Amino acid sequence: MTDSVRPVTPEPRIPDDGPAASWSTGRRALLGGALGGFLAPTTSTTARAATGSAVGAGDRNAPVDLIVLHTADHWATGTLDGTRPTSGSDGAGVVPREDSDTARWTSRWLRPVVPADEIIVSWNADTPPGTAVLIEAEVRYSDTGRSPRYTLAEWALHDTDLDPRRGSVAGQGDGVSRVLTDTIALDDARGPVRMIGCRVRVSFRRAPGVTAVPTLRRLAVMASDLPDRDTVPAVPPGPARGIELDVPAWSQYVHTGRHPEYAGGGEAWCSPASTQMVLAHHGHAASPEDLADHDPDHDDPWICHAARHTYDHVYRGCGNWPFNTAYAAHHPGLAAVVTRLDSLAPLEHLIAAGLPVITSQAFRAEEVPGAGYNTPGHLLVVAGFTDDGDIVVRDPAGRDNADVRRVYPRRAFETVWLRTRRPLAGGGTGSGSGGVCYLIHPRRPDAAQRAALRRAGVR
Repeated sequence: MTDSVRPVTPEPRIPDDGPAASWSTGRRALLGGALGGFLAPTTSTTARAATGSAVGAGDRNAPVDLIVLHTADHWATGTLDGTRPTSGSDGAGVVPREDSDTARWTSRWLRPVVPADEIIVSWNADTPPGTAVLIEAEVRYSDTGRSPRYTLAEWALHDTDLDPRRGSVAGQGDGVSRVLTDTIALDDARGPVRMIGCRVRVSFRRAPGVTAVPTLRRLAVMASDLPDRDTVPAVPPGPARGIELDVPAWSQYVHTGRHPEYAGGGEAWCSPASTQMVLAHHGHAASPEDLADHDPDHDDPWICHAARHTYDHVYRGCGNWPFNTAYAAHHPGLAAVVTRLDSLAPLEHLIAAGLPVITSQAFRAEEVPGAGYNTPGHLLVVAGFTDDGDIVVRDPAGRDNADVRRVYPRRAFETVWLRTRRPLAGGGTGSGSGGVCYLIHPRRPDAAQRAALRRAGVR
């Protein structure tokens, strides 16, 4: 479900629970057989009272529900195993206890109001050099079955001495659901079974001799059950008409051939380029120390920095959705989440509140006048709307920076972003993202931003 041309074909493989996460245990020992490849009513109602739901909160016909955990009360509902809650100027979180060899936090069963065919877990965590967090999740099925505990990611901002490095885990499935790099998806989305609960476990790790402490700051579970659709109802222009935010224009193609160890720039770097543009809008520029390992002769080396720190060493690309939001959220004062929006309406309110949005879409060139390219999956930044309501974007697919600011017809963009299926040039049907986006926002939003985020389900 990431944005890249590389297909992901999981092989059914059920991971075991593995031993408890040790501060210095290598990942192979940690996962056991995973490599290579409702117990009680949930308490998410309590969490939702504080965090909210996405479109149509409380409505079982709603297509999307987002549960976000980030307060001290939220962390207290989970199981602290060698960990403890913490709080400070950056908010509440969970950290390992220094007197414990085991360090992990497990949520209680979270029950979205949407019986889902897809679930995406994203997180915000501080991981100093030599530390990492391991993200695992299991889902409850509507037929009373339960998945194994899937390993979604080993996440570290920095390249570390932990084995292996930052990455997802391929080849996981149980015949009912499977992991598509960053998404838990039902094998049969049209069948009667749905995912009605999710429990997430976060294990804290560090390399031998490292004294730094990782911190979990935010955890989000987005559940969705979108209808098959190749078009969506048109939404008339709203409060963002005539607004264009100050977002820089940086091309992914300026970097073609650079850093082959991180997928080589160009086509593979739409996600880090988009993420870095939004970070710049929020006032976060890479420091000289950040750029010290990059060729100073490279144009816009901060895009190289983002690619390096979002690269998935298993998927072998920079388009892992939660990896990009986790990278964004390590910047002071920012939070980020992967979610879905069901129409242009909440997106317009976000723009009007000063929050650019990164969207995922797939299309043929003729479907989006002015694009000039075909893509099976591409990320770009929505920066505003014209007076007529058309979409002003920063599209990193521009061949140089001068070609990145573009205006796309409203109806065309609305269709290719929000649909779940699309016609393929050679016949047949492909998939669409169904409104997937990255929302990067201040941890302490102002009143207008807070209202817009609530409309988008982020509370």
